[in-house]
Amino acid sequence: MLKHSDLWRAIDRLASAKGLSPSGLARLAGLDPTTFNKSKRATGEGKLRWPSTESLAKVLEATNTELPEFVGLIGDHRAGGMVQRVPVIGYAQAGDSGYFDDAGYPVGSGWDELLFPNLGDPNAYALEVNGDSMEPVYRDGDTVIVSPSASLRRGDRVVVKTTAGEVLAKQLLRESATRIELKSVNPLHPDRVIPRAEVAWIARIIWASQ
Repeated sequence: MLKHSDLWRAIDRLASAKGLSPSGLARLAGLDPTTFNKSKRATGEGKLRWPSTESLAKVLEATNTELPEFVGLIGDHRAGGMVQRVPVIGYAQAGDSGYFDDAGYPVGSGWDELLFPNLGDPNAYALEVNGDSMEPVYRDGDTVIVSPSASLRRGDRVVVKTTAGEVLAKQLLRESATRIELKSVNPLHPDRVIPRAEVAWIARIIWASQ
């Protein structure tokens, strides 16, 4: 359950991360400087005041903060588990050597990071979509979160890396002991059938920024 103190804590953390006081954060967002003052977080009678959706939206826009990043600031980090740092690279880089181990887990340097609510998979990573090969489902600039530990089912959208180093984002049609059948998310690109021996790893896409 989201607590009043959690939300205000996230605002304070966001202000601190941007080198601002709560008043400075409010001014940056075009709000009254006292909007986020501690004295405004409860009435004189002790009734809790919550920040408005409009004020939060203005703060996120003014600080160029994505909603998942803000959500990651909610809660007690010392308790662990409410936020995790997710490594991220461009989709075009994913086929290069040095970014994944044989199991499809992210390794090595060259990754950027983003804050995200805990995904339950410490090996989850993000890919930034480049180009139009995955339209109309995923567009240039979108970010997809991939979980190597997530179970796979027919119809899931997945990322597949072949032993030749090719990386594909497709929909899983069928999986057997000998091959996997994939449907392209872009109708202009062909579907694929890949022998199991040529699949280095396959992982499910669990979230996308769209």
